[in-house]
Amino acid sequence: MKISIITLFPEVFDPILNTSILRRAQQKAKVTFELINLRDFGEGKHKVVDDRPYGGGAGMVLKPDILAKAVSSIINRKSHIVLMSASGTPYNQQRARVLSKLDHLIIICGHYEGVDQRLIDKYVDEEISIGDFVLTGGEIPAMAIVDSIVRLLPKVLKKEEATVNESFTKNLLEGPQYTRPEEFEGKKVPTVLLSGNHAAIAKWRTEKSLQKTKRVRPDLLK
Repeated sequence: MKISIITLFPEVFDPILNTSILRRAQQKAKVTFELINLRDFGEGKHKVVDDRPYGGGAGMVLKPDILAKAVSSIINRKSHIVLMSASGTPYNQQRARVLSKLDHLIIICGHYEGVDQRLIDKYVDEEISIGDFVLTGGEIPAMAIVDSIVRLLPKVLKKEEATVNESFTKNLLEGPQYTRPEEFEGKKVPTVLLSGNHAAIAKWRTEKSLQKTKRVRPDLLK
């Protein structure tokens, strides 16, 4: 899989893309990353990439012609283009699984007041939001999207079953986890987890998962 990221701040991605699972995925040749600096396509001496919005209003808008040049430099017939946007469709684990099947994902990191709608209409396949809040740019959301996708690629994780029973996979939150020591500050590990009875453990985990989902995210059960 290839993931191309169009951003005004490519330098912020290096520490994330070259650490832990994302680094391992590259070493295993499961994914390649491409960082496109939007400023390289800017106009004039100062490499301008934005302008004031028609109709007035605060902030600046990324110019469609500049973004189109950046997109055109990397797009191919297998490319799927995503724009990180606070007004996009809420992201979830199911969408992560769909995107992980792509050959080429292009992520556009929005900035300032947004992106000219004409660019979105012509080039963008979907707008994605990671939550009901606003950030200064799309870089942090893009990192979250990349991490969620790459860990799902075959043979990236040492134990691929780790992605099967985690939160949101079955529209349930993952239940509590325990490790050594067996007793910590007066609290003991639930007896069932020490029993060796796999059927009983599976049942307990399902019950705890359901309980947590009802308490924390009842909307998932609808």
